[in-house]
Amino acid sequence: MLVLHISDIHFREPDCLVPAMDPDRAYRTLVLRDVRQRVRTLGNVGAILVGGDVAFKGDPREFETALTWIRELSEACGCPFAKIFVVPGNHDVDRSIIDRIPSVRNARNAIVNAQAQHRERELRTQFSDAETGRSLLQPLGAYNDFAKLFSCQVYPPDHLYWKQDLPIDGGITLRLHGLTSAILSGNNDTRDGPLYVSPLQTVLEPADDVANLVMMHHPPDWLIDQDDVNNAVCIRSVMHFFGHKHSQRITQERNYVRYEAGAVNPDRHEPGWCPGYNLIEISVSGAGAGRMLNVHSHLLQYQSVPIERFVPIRTRDDSEVFIDSFPMPATDPPLLAEDAPEPAIAVYAADVPVDVEAAMGDEDTRNLVSRFWKLTMSQRREIALAMRLIDESELQLPEPERYGRALLRAGERGLLNELTREVAARERR
Repeated sequence: MLVLHISDIHFREPDCLVPAMDPDRAYRTLVLRDVRQRVRTLGNVGAILVGGDVAFKGDPREFETALTWIRELSEACGCPFAKIFVVPGNHDVDRSIIDRIPSVRNARNAIVNAQAQHRERELRTQFSDAETGRSLLQPLGAYNDFAKLFSCQVYPPDHLYWKQDLPIDGGITLRLHGLTSAILSGNNDTRDGPLYVSPLQTVLEPADDVANLVMMHHPPDWLIDQDDVNNAVCIRSVMHFFGHKHSQRITQERNYVRYEAGAVNPDRHEPGWCPGYNLIEISVSGAGAGRMLNVHSHLLQYQSVPIERFVPIRTRDDSEVFIDSFPMPATDPPLLAEDAPEPAIAVYAADVPVDVEAAMGDEDTRNLVSRFWKLTMSQRREIALAMRLIDESELQLPEPERYGRALLRAGERGLLNELTREVAARERR
């Protein structure tokens, strides 16, 4: 699978609303051209990871413009729209809401000002409460309306982050965890706070034949709980995708590889300005105890002269490709009854519970989600009520939460086929 990793696109209104007067537009177009050329050699992209700061100030019009460009990007690299994943960054936060609404500030301050040993409990308390949980997410309202198209929205009381599965050849599933580092982002973001992730997001439970991948806007060193997050991520995941710093680099360790994406559109006045993006080839080799997860990374960086284009960052050995391999021993298959020692019943493994949210990362289901969101508001409501995926009391919830819950319930209740039929019936009207 070929993965495209970008971050910090920074669609800024009013500039982005008038293409002919948008000074950043040319760099985004160069990315499209470069990706289009590279997939001719590497093959089509299987997933696009957008690492936050899609917008500049959380304005809905910035996200609308960004969505048009992201569609162009998916077409340029041959990636299905259903295989795009996003997380929020600090520029995806509408900070005017924080300044304007006391309840939003109060919910945030309760977490920020809590003593370190009580902060996790305070976040759980605030986020799990219906009123304060939605207050925390109000500044991410426009982002959530954008992210719902990719099943990457966040909502209380139990959806602080998302996870989706990406099956690849060789019997391995890539489980992508989209962590929310911007929930407390505001006007005072520093390396010392108040950015906070908490152990509520870094469970990253191990599973057989699953490689955990983590995607988050801020690198751990920007978090209040940086040591705890970094330890959990390094121990429990094999690939890390970060943004925010506008500095493109790769860190290769024995048990993981970490990417810090160069910004697609860094501020043109900042020191070291240099747009960039990453292409990562992920494959499996070997079998049984010798099975390996192989990662070949292409880091592409903007060059203005002598030719304006993107060029590879080279390794110490002057190669254009950074190479990593990680052991992924295959799980022993369950014993058949005729091979089992007596008593045979003792060797049967219990049914492994299915992680419904992660399993809904398959392309057919994500295509269904996209089709669902293309229906009219009244059609979505009609389907969700008729199938009892929501009740009347939930009609007042924000749409990303209301129908995010409905779609997840359809998966949990085995109703995705019925939902597909209902969507198709309304598409024909």
